[in-house]
Formats: sequence, C-alpha cells, structure tokens
Amino acid sequence: MGAELIRAEEAANPRPIWCVNPQNWREVAGGADSGLPASALAFAEASGFKAEPGALLVLPAADGSIAGVLFGVAALRDPLAFGKLATSLPAGDYAIAHPPADPRLAALGFLLGGYRFTRYGKRTGPDIRLVVPEGVDEAYLRRTAEAVTLTRDLINTPANDLGPAEIEAAARALAARYGAEIRVTTGEDLLAANFPLIHAVGRASPRAPRLIDLSWGEPGAPKVTLVGKGVAFDTGGLDIKPSSGMLLMKKDMGGAANALGLAQMIMGRALPVRLRLIIAAVENAIDGSAFRPGDVFPSRKGLSVEIGNTDAEGRLILADALSLADEEAPELLIDFATLTGAARVALGPQLAPAYTEDEALAADLARFGATEADPSWRLPLWQPYASMLDSKIADLNNAPAGGFAGSITAALFLQRFVERAGAWLHLDIYAWNPSSRPGRPEGGEAQTIRALDALIAERFG
Repeated sequence: MGAELIRAEEAANPRPIWCVNPQNWREVAGGADSGLPASALAFAEASGFKAEPGALLVLPAADGSIAGVLFGVAALRDPLAFGKLATSLPAGDYAIAHPPADPRLAALGFLLGGYRFTRYGKRTGPDIRLVVPEGVDEAYLRRTAEAVTLTRDLINTPANDLGPAEIEAAARALAARYGAEIRVTTGEDLLAANFPLIHAVGRASPRAPRLIDLSWGEPGAPKVTLVGKGVAFDTGGLDIKPSSGMLLMKKDMGGAANALGLAQMIMGRALPVRLRLIIAAVENAIDGSAFRPGDVFPSRKGLSVEIGNTDAEGRLILADALSLADEEAPELLIDFATLTGAARVALGPQLAPAYTEDEALAADLARFGATEADPSWRLPLWQPYASMLDSKIADLNNAPAGGFAGSITAALFLQRFVERAGAWLHLDIYAWNPSSRPGRPEGGEAQTIRALDALIAERFG
C-alpha cells in the first residue's frame, strides 16, 4: 500500500489539501469556499503556521477528524516537494483543493515519495491515497512511477541477489511484457562475437559476463538506442578499492537500471521508434584470471586499449557496447553510466554531467530537465584533454595519470567509439540518493530518464 493514486469516484470523503503561501494562506483557509470552520483557522494561527516552503499543518475538525491540510509552496525550488505528503500525512484519502503551480509534478512527487524497497522486509507506513488532480494524465503518472520503481528496485537490490544473470532476467521480463526481441551473448562467446573488452572485465567472476541486446518497434522507424553500464558489483579489480569505496558498489549497475527504466517508459508510451537497448553486464571481480594494470586488449572497434587502472572498467565495457550500437547509425544514441567519482566532486549527487556535441540535443535536455524536475548539467567534451588518453604502446589508455578532469576524459574515451550516430549523449549519473528528500527516498534513483522520456516523445512522437 503506502502512497497511491485514486480517481475522484473512488475516494471516501477525501480531506482537502490547500497549497498556500505566506501572502494567501489566511485568505485561502478562511475563505467561504474552503469549507473550513473558524476553529481550524484559529488552530493554524495558534500553531504559528507561516506557510513557508514545505511547511505542513493538519487541521483538526471539532469532532477530532481532519478538516484539511495546509501545505506551504511559496518559493519551492523543487516541484516534487509534494512527495513529503506521502510520508507525513495520517492515513486516509486526500484531494488537492487549492493546487500548486504544477499539479502534474506534485502528484508525481507524491507517488515517488511513497516508494519503499520492501524485498527483504516490510517497511510499512500509513496508507495515503491522493485523488488524481483534475486535468492531469493519470496514465502518465502511473507509467512514470512504475518505471522509476523498476529502476530504484534494481539498484537497491544487493549484489548477492543481482548479478549479470539477474540483470539479463530483468531485460527478458521487459522484452516479454512488450513483445520485444532479445539476444544475449555470454561468457566465452563474447570473444567469438567480438566483445573483447566486456569479456576481459568480467572473466574473473564465476558469474559470466554478458552482452544484452533488446530490440522493439518497427524496423523502419527512427532508431533510438540506449546503452547501459551494468557492473553488478565493482571490487576495483586488481586495483582494488578500499572497503569504504566498495560499500555502494551494488549501485554500479545504475546505468543499466536507468536504461531499462527509460526503455520501459518508451515502450509503455508505444512511441513510434525503433528502440534498441544494449547492456554490458559484468562483475569486476578478482581471481587468477583477472585483467591486470598494463595489459593491452583489442576492442570491438579495433582500437587497442592499455589498462592504466582496472577500476576504470566501466568505460571498457561501454566501449564495446557503444561500438555495437554505433554500427547501425541510430538517430539518437544515449548511454547511462555510474562512471566517475570526478562527476560527483564536480556536481554532487543530484546533478548528472551530460556530454554531447549536438547543440539542439543539449538545449532540449536542459529544457526538459527543468520542466520535468529531472536535471542534468552539460559539461564540455574538451578536445585538448584528449591527449591525456595517449598510450605509449596502444591506441588509448583507459585511465590517464594525474586525476584532472576525470569525468571529461572518461567521456572523451567513450567518444572514440562513436562516429556514425546522428546524435550521442553520455550521462555520468550517480543513481543514488545519499539522504532522503521529498519525492526521493534514500537509495537507488532514476536520473534523467523522465526528462529524456519527454524529449524523445517530442522528437519522435
């Protein structure tokens, strides 16, 4: 249960929610249209309610029931702040009487704020039901919340229960649901199929690496291809991480989870595109067959890569996956990856660096990031830094020495494997909320996929 949406005819005497600000709350709560008794306004006054952003006050009726709710929305910087209500209201049915600026995002924030990861035990809360605001597309709300839930659930699942095979299972379930085609190349077959970097990264784990390739839609439709980094767990390899660095490494498949979530949104909308979803799924483990610093491997594209650091494995598996995606020259190619710590240093956990040389795509991503409250921030593919990727014995080194511009040099590395796509976008996401915010509980997170869903629908819908 938890937070749910209902239609007006399903509601049992819903309590009204008034979205107010410091200038209007007395007028709204005390107006003739509010239906609130004078005692409720007196209670708000006595409680010192100021209608500040995020302020919440449950107003009692004379009989002890709930007369209504005041929620401060003045100068709210986050349209999903309505998610606070999903965890803060008493159980019952509610309806928005005095709406916020964006009822659609308010209702979505409510749904997303009610998310709970319950696989390993119950995390119960009050059963709160919100009437779908008038004029808001209920199907959009449910479709979006379902895709975000899929993404969050996958990221939150620990690595003992989510390895490469389980990532494949999630993709197969999605393919079965929407009638998509799926092909999977596993283990030693990766070498025969010319995915040498994926094989090299994943070969030390007893859980075989794999390349997952899903296709959906009419073959003649515009090609939209999503690529996801699916490192089920990252020890760092022989360049092993400290224990503190491994604590969140179950989320290193967050790129794959977000790609799966966006794929579900696109297929759920039945957009007229030829969707392709490619996931490189591996575990970066350690045994006698682990790849080593200083090793040199070929790539699918034919470029040779020297291993500067085994903990820079994500860009290696993405190189082969992007090469495959690029071969059919899609109109739009997007990759998602929890790729660099440098991205977090630069922009923190809430903003994902976005890289593209397509000005229209960058502008659209920024526009929809704002309208969907799903932000990213464009960083440059600064070509003078490409020399940092030079190797003395191979075409490229996967981990430049020095540590400067780590997110940019990782993006430049990936760019070497894309040349035919009409437009390419690389997203260096974090896929995790370090602490809870309204609409965004602590744990795995979907980043940029709501903005991209809207962008793709506008471009190709």
